Amino acid sequence: MLNTLISIALPIALIIIMIGVGLSLTADDFKRVFKQPKSFLLGAFCQLLVLPCTALCIILITGMKGELAAGLFILSLCPGGTTSNLFSYLAKADVGLSVSLTAVIGFITPFTIPLLSIWAINTYVGTNSSFSLPLFETWLKLMIITVIPVVFGMTLRKKWPTTATSAQAYVSWLSMTILALVIISICVTLDNKIVEYILLAGPAAIALNISTMLIGFLVAHYFLHNAAQSRTITLEVGLQNGTLALLITTGMLNNPVMSIAPSIYSLIMFFTASLFTFTVLRIQPSQAIINNN
Repeated sequence: MLNTLISIALPIALIIIMIGVGLSLTADDFKRVFKQPKSFLLGAFCQLLVLPCTALCIILITGMKGELAAGLFILSLCPGGTTSNLFSYLAKADVGLSVSLTAVIGFITPFTIPLLSIWAINTYVGTNSSFSLPLFETWLKLMIITVIPVVFGMTLRKKWPTTATSAQAYVSWLSMTILALVIISICVTLDNKIVEYILLAGPAAIALNISTMLIGFLVAHYFLHNAAQSRTITLEVGLQNGTLALLITTGMLNNPVMSIAPSIYSLIMFFTASLFTFTVLRIQPSQAIINNN
């Protein structure tokens, strides 16, 4: 079952997720980057630099080693996705900024993920490891599975905007269902070692999620002085595309152990994001939704 999910269902789920991202995008979302450069650059800085550096610190502090450490770091390289856009809307954040960050960073990470993932494997697993990630092949797969579906989704939205908007909810539910099946299958595959791996990787995955949300909020609050944009950056930095991380760790590297941290993270982020959303709405219930879509 796991092999079928990895080879067929997981890539399809990721393609569906990225089409969903495209369905939420218009050309104005890319123009907004130049209209709001400070908030965008701050969010991109947190996502592309602060997040991986935080993962490195957590790995060092917790003493994670081998495939578990590599899996956590690979997760930190992944962009946000439709989940961060959804929670930005629910939290009355700047949805336009959220979509812009998801879109632009989603186009950047196919170039950064292969290089840094190879470094992580060599560093934490060893240069003599049997796990290999061919640079060009990985980049090509990521482009096909992430970038092209986004462009396709944008094309659909341009031609049929009403249909595209109504389809986004179904896309999210379908992708989350497949993600849940993959996580369950990974747990079954690891069998009696699953508890041990969860105890080793769980605290680090939870720490990565909570610490990056906290750092994102504090940095954005200090530099932007805008509640809605602070919420957006908090969610963009704290909610990563776990499906993409699982595709790399299981689909490309065929290593269930590397998938433990991304799996735990993918589950816990819904709870922390929900708690964050509930908290900020209770604190500032009158904050208006900023949505430039």
